[in-house]
Amino acid sequence: MRIAVKLTCAGVLAMVAGCSSLNPFASKPAPRNPPAALADFKQTLAVRTAWSASVGSAGTFFFTPSVVGNSVFAAAADGTVARLDVANGRAIWRINAGAPLTAGVGSDGNTVAVAAEKGVLMAFDGDGKLRWKTQASSEILSAPAVGQGLVVVRSVDNRIAAYEAETGTRRWVVQRTSPPLTLRTAPGITIAGTAAYVALPGGRLVALALTNGGPRWEVAVGDPKGTTELERIADLSGAPFVAGRDVCAVAYQGRVACFDAATGAPRWAKELSSDVGVAVDETNVYASDERGTVNAFSRDTGSGVWRNNKLANRGLSTPVALARSVAVGDYQGYIHFLSREDGALVARAGTDGSPVIAASPLAGPNNAIFQTRAGLLVALATD
Repeated sequence: MRIAVKLTCAGVLAMVAGCSSLNPFASKPAPRNPPAALADFKQTLAVRTAWSASVGSAGTFFFTPSVVGNSVFAAAADGTVARLDVANGRAIWRINAGAPLTAGVGSDGNTVAVAAEKGVLMAFDGDGKLRWKTQASSEILSAPAVGQGLVVVRSVDNRIAAYEAETGTRRWVVQRTSPPLTLRTAPGITIAGTAAYVALPGGRLVALALTNGGPRWEVAVGDPKGTTELERIADLSGAPFVAGRDVCAVAYQGRVACFDAATGAPRWAKELSSDVGVAVDETNVYASDERGTVNAFSRDTGSGVWRNNKLANRGLSTPVALARSVAVGDYQGYIHFLSREDGALVARAGTDGSPVIAASPLAGPNNAIFQTRAGLLVALATD
């Protein structure tokens, strides 16, 4: 059900409207795959809330916080953009962009980029002052990537464009073909070194040169299969994760895989379907599949290390590696901590009861920052 509501296609919308019940008081059938109940377990990892702050509701969009140095940057659907102190969550500044937002936030500490409705891209300086805004070719649902003096975005028409961070002048644009049917999710962009690693609908991962947008390599993480367009959805999920010489990604109805970041040469690939991204640490790659099973794979070989299916159908977020654990959020706002060694549940923390939509990179050796759909930004620390 979580996947179905994200489909974006005029034909699908019409089909959904046609299939809706004429009786508004008809009882709803029980869900085919009910969420797993929260099981009791012995908590062996101490978890505490370092701080929390409200930034505003995400609405129907996918907002991700960005941690750069001593600051956390966050945004909300009502136009809020905020910079907070990573140590205590206190607002350094908080502004309103002057328009409803659809994606954010991307930052390198000096430039803060968000996307507004109707494809407007906006950039602020490190003090929250508007630097420039420009019009993209269509709506932007993924957080802009900021780095190497550029702001890089992908719009829903599958056009990737780079803008000068200081002036907003467009440096280059790359147009890609869009599949007939895609998930209304936010496949992301990661800037590392001199390349932008772009997750695309249709299961493709492409590395583009930051200088001119030229493709360095392109690989398939998911291959469209099946006889119907619905069966052939194979979109990449979340943002590619770059760690050292590896870049890892996962696709819906596809695979989880790692590649050489410089050449695109495959390291390994395993069948897996996910609509959220991956996490990587020194030894493992972590991915939550669409059924709520959290998987750990060897970063070197791709062999399975462990699986945990105790959180089935709980709408899990992208995992984040945190000290001795791996943390994932769920649809009720709980953060679950799993052992990095064997995947066993070791701790659980509550937030505000709304779905956890994003987790930031580590803000320190033992804490991570999560954002909920209702707009709570919470930093959880492990001892």
